Amino acid sequence: MLRRSLIALTAAGLLTGCISLGGDPPERLMSLTPTARIAAGAGKVTRDTQAISVAPPALPSALRNQRIAVQTGAAFAYLPKAGWVDTPAMLFRSVLAETIEAKTGRFVPDQRNGAITPDTRLGGTLAAFQLLGGQGKVLVIFDATIAKSGSDEIRTHRFEATVPVAGEDAPSVAAALNEAANGIAGDVADWIGTN
Repeated sequence: MLRRSLIALTAAGLLTGCISLGGDPPERLMSLTPTARIAAGAGKVTRDTQAISVAPPALPSALRNQRIAVQTGAAFAYLPKAGWVDTPAMLFRSVLAETIEAKTGRFVPDQRNGAITPDTRLGGTLAAFQLLGGQGKVLVIFDATIAKSGSDEIRTHRFEATVPVAGEDAPSVAAALNEAANGIAGDVADWIGTN
């Protein structure tokens, strides 16, 4: 009896090497790229009062993954065989940071550098970042908040963009989301310039 149990356990152990608990990796990983860029070789000397921190935005549960979301009515699905290289929050944060620094000249430190504490802090929620299924367009909504050290005032603003898609395939959807994200990032940079 003991011998049979040991043989069964050994066989089960050998089989675990053949079983994959995760799904197949996507054929293609998409990213976002900022259209406003900091010039190569650019440098500056600045103060905390002129720097601005950009936090990764909060995400609704449907977007808290690396899949490309498709919304049809109140239902969410995901494009097959494709995904993002990172979460939409991190990708959007990178576009925001690069665009703000390029357009305003204000220094945006990398979020991993905790030694730099800018007086101005940008945060918010990426409320929508998806293809609207059957409508031929993508939707991006960013609910931004800005706060400054020494003040209890918090300013908020909703930014929204829709961009038509050439098709409901991953490259077309990613290109449209990239365009919408850059449009919003430019609008956020302009808004920061007035606050």
